[in-house]
Amino acid sequence: MQSTTVTQAAETDTEQCVALLQRLIAIESLSGHEGALTEQVVRELTQLGLREIEVDAAGNVLAVVRGRGEAPPLMLNTHLDHVDVGDVARWPHSPCAANHEAGVVWGRGAVDIKGPMAAQIAAIARLAQGEAPPGDVWISMVVQEEVGGLGARFLAARSPARIVVVGEPSSNTLRRGHRGRVLLEAHLTGRSAHASVPHQGRNPLFALAALLTALHEQAGDLPFADGLGRSTAAPTLLRTDQTSSNVIPAEVWQAIDYRCIAGESSSSVRARLQALGEAVATPFGCTVEVCVPVRRVVSYTGHTLDMPADNPAYLLDADLPELRAAAAIRRRALYGSSAAASEDADEPAAVWNFATDGGHFARAGLLPIGFGPGDELLAHTVDERIEVAELIQAVRVYEALARELTQTLG
Repeated sequence: MQSTTVTQAAETDTEQCVALLQRLIAIESLSGHEGALTEQVVRELTQLGLREIEVDAAGNVLAVVRGRGEAPPLMLNTHLDHVDVGDVARWPHSPCAANHEAGVVWGRGAVDIKGPMAAQIAAIARLAQGEAPPGDVWISMVVQEEVGGLGARFLAARSPARIVVVGEPSSNTLRRGHRGRVLLEAHLTGRSAHASVPHQGRNPLFALAALLTALHEQAGDLPFADGLGRSTAAPTLLRTDQTSSNVIPAEVWQAIDYRCIAGESSSSVRARLQALGEAVATPFGCTVEVCVPVRRVVSYTGHTLDMPADNPAYLLDADLPELRAAAAIRRRALYGSSAAASEDADEPAAVWNFATDGGHFARAGLLPIGFGPGDELLAHTVDERIEVAELIQAVRVYEALARELTQTLG
């Protein structure tokens, strides 16, 4: 009878978590338009028994389960926004319908980011409904992660906890960092002329070609770090000051997506590319100015920030006590004392291939540990989906980390 009761309770928990995920997926929450989802999340947290809930000036949702005062606080974190669905006709299932079939939930945000969000909400609900944790446990869901991290930049300076468990898809394994991203814009200036007399002009496209060739040739010389690999520089968007094909442009602008390792800053990256640009542009009689664009972003609450196009890299030491403790807690939550736990013990924490808000938290002196359900390779694709079994496993791990991590560290 007891076994049947436990099984029924587990099935109920699973159904409730899946239903929560479906409600979250059904609400579109593009960057800058997270208001409707914020209202839903506040309702969900309230109905699950949380009493201390706030929406801060930037539009981030924060809530806390008060602990017994026996350990430092910890924060679960994820973001509210997702990328656009693109061409709906290319999706095997409607991207906002949250279809659940054969143990899988489909839809935009299933892994990035509403799967991790649902798991964190379910975990903090267990804390609120059960024995008080040793220390305060916060949950935060921030705005505009997908477009530079307005919400995380705002929260990082005000975080109530040093350790932040960043929920992003990682197939329920730990992550200890990622490369950062700096968007650079190289502005090359020459002299315009009629295309029939090219010698009368100074074509900045030739200088740009030299710059791009130099970038390609020096790719193997960019900084390298164990664990993160080598920095990369990828030319992407190009525009000129002309719309006519029979005019030599006077100005061209080249966007360069630079993926940096820990220790590099946007200013050091910009200076490197500026020096390279000057060296190759001068023989063509052109000038170059490299900048990191700054754009004014506004959250759905009206909070405004002039935000540079940089997402910092970060990398935790593989032997960091907090990371080792988190790994042991994760193993116990997933495997107990089974043989699989021993096999998993030798698996080092990996790094994400993409940037997250963890970089903003690390730059503020916090300690971001990554963990989340879902296959990261499905993020931003028309095949985005998450396995329910993995979702429920993540709930167990989030709850265990919230209850044990800061107490384990003393």
